[in-house]
Amino acid sequence: MAELTIGIVQHACSEDVAENLEKTMTGIRETAANGAQLVVLQELHRSLYFCQQEDTAMFDLAETIPGPTTDRLGALARELGVVIVASLFERRAPGLYHNTAVVLDNDGSIAGMYRKMHIPDDPGYYEKFYFTPGDLGFNPIQTSLGKLGVLVCWDQWFPEAARLMAMAGADLLIYPTAIGWSPEDDHAEQQRQRDAWITIQRAHAVANGLPVISVNRIGHEADPKGGPGALFWGSSFVAGPQGEIIWQAGSDREAFSVAQIDLSRSETVRRIWPYLRDRRIDHYNQLTKLYRD
Repeated sequence: MAELTIGIVQHACSEDVAENLEKTMTGIRETAANGAQLVVLQELHRSLYFCQQEDTAMFDLAETIPGPTTDRLGALARELGVVIVASLFERRAPGLYHNTAVVLDNDGSIAGMYRKMHIPDDPGYYEKFYFTPGDLGFNPIQTSLGKLGVLVCWDQWFPEAARLMAMAGADLLIYPTAIGWSPEDDHAEQQRQRDAWITIQRAHAVANGLPVISVNRIGHEADPKGGPGALFWGSSFVAGPQGEIIWQAGSDREAFSVAQIDLSRSETVRRIWPYLRDRRIDHYNQLTKLYRD
């Protein structure tokens, strides 16, 4: 397909997982009614972002894949004839959990999934406590709309992940995300962080000649142990293969919106900016090292 209409579902979350899923499904329906063929959801959209603290009780939020949420989203995908990129806390086995993106094709089937590879461990983002690093590699998921290069949040800072998806034939890059400001940071620092987040992903679009879709949550979520909490900055966006912003959401309001991308432009852009052609793979072997001492 050349022309593709993307649905973006950006929203705040509450402690009520059923309410969150209903809000997500409402967003899917609204974007589909406006022509969306592919709908992208934010990271861990069923719940609050529970990784602000380490708490074993939070593992109860995890579910199997297939499971109840993929069943409901699959049925909705089939009803509306859309492809859905969802983000779930996966219970793979007792004591083994992943941060997993699942793609539901427009017939309701699970087209594939991606387990988050880069796992952060920072104040307010204690994900290593909860998530085992992914073991599925960087492989695009084949759908009725093309090959989706699905990655998750922290992956978006690593150019290697985007490159490997592009090298495997991805038609576009997709990042479900949960990222925000610390309320204790001053305004200038907050803006630097958000601008860096946008810039790095636009750079992936440029370096690989591919559209990028990034969907983030909004709202302040309290720290259960009394810290400042996290203020998620929204700002979901769609960029074209030259990094141009096609559509962008605000930082403080929900958005159930659509944007159009022309997938055929990737071929045009790669012809004038042939980065894949000019890569010096014969001299990149040092990239397999953690650091060059």
